[in-house]
Amino acid sequence: MVSVFRIKAPLAPKPKLREEIMKDVISQIHEWIKLVSQVGLGLIALGVIAEIVFGKGAIFGASVIGNLQQIVTDIGGENGFIGLVAILIIFAILQRNR
Repeated sequence: MVSVFRIKAPLAPKPKLREEIMKDVISQIHEWIKLVSQVGLGLIALGVIAEIVFGKGAIFGASVIGNLQQIVTDIGGENGFIGLVAILIIFAILQRNR
């Protein structure tokens, strides 16, 4: 007896287009950047907490709080409040993009 039904082989997946490959690569790079920035912020928070609890240079050998104060002063000039506001605006923009 001959079967009337033919079993078809599954369709082979379509090869990805160059644009799709580039989107995947950019997406992967974006995820890595997000991960690295999250780890960096975690280390900064750990350094601040360790410096508050154990004193200057407790975890990284440098004053994390002093370095953050210097960054705020560099951004805002003599008026550190403007630098702090600028950092908060940058932080808000980064949070909005998540």
